[in-house]
Amino acid sequence: MIEIKQLAKKFAVENPKKLSEQEKKDPRLKGRFFHSVQDVSFSCQKGEVLGLLGPNGAGKTTTLRMLSTALKPDSGSVEISGENVLTHPVIARKKIGFLSGTTGLYGRLTGRENIHYFGQLHGMSEELIAQRIEELADLLDMHTFLDRRSENFSTGMKQKIAIARAVVHSPELVILDEPTTGLDIMATQTVLNFIRRLKAQGTPVIFSTHHLDEVEELCEKVTVIDQGKTMFDGDIDTFKGLADGSLHQSFMAAIQTTASE
Repeated sequence: MIEIKQLAKKFAVENPKKLSEQEKKDPRLKGRFFHSVQDVSFSCQKGEVLGLLGPNGAGKTTTLRMLSTALKPDSGSVEISGENVLTHPVIARKKIGFLSGTTGLYGRLTGRENIHYFGQLHGMSEELIAQRIEELADLLDMHTFLDRRSENFSTGMKQKIAIARAVVHSPELVILDEPTTGLDIMATQTVLNFIRRLKAQGTPVIFSTHHLDEVEELCEKVTVIDQGKTMFDGDIDTFKGLADGSLHQSFMAAIQTTASE
């Protein structure tokens, strides 16, 4: 469904003198450019959930933003159902539901109005928008706050509205950047159940997370990124086999093994 090959993205460093010592030691810093993503490849097929793992600063969010067409790669390719995302970004956006790391809701609008607005941006009819909002309110347990202004929402409420807004147009692919970060147990379970439903419907889901229990619970595939490179890309059983014991040990093994090559 989606295939990513050798993505790369660098950013100009305006003032190298202001970089922290840790940033100066990062091997991705080359001259006046920071190579956030250097070589990332993976794929996700229909009905699969792929867990994207990596340390903070590994390049996960930059990678996901390129998949969503919010950023243009310097090199590499992204195809969704054979459609070249890089040459046809507008068409590709219709096929993608993207949740960024920040919800970015319009505070003066109600939850319903936030979702409705994005439905309009996707060219949906008023009838279909209303139908989808009711469906998503049921699935994400949003009825109690759907018609309240979002400026006073809790973190969990904001995240649910943001997810609904991202998928209101029934996309062919859903990309979620750390969807459960900051959520309580009940809100987290609602989001995980929603991902399960997408999976059951055959919709491929790519989501980044630091919670390995979520990966074990939901994912068929795992991709590990570190220092802007793919360190591991394979099925969950192969990932578990990298080390005896926990997924945490497998994660460390994926990074350490590749880094030593």
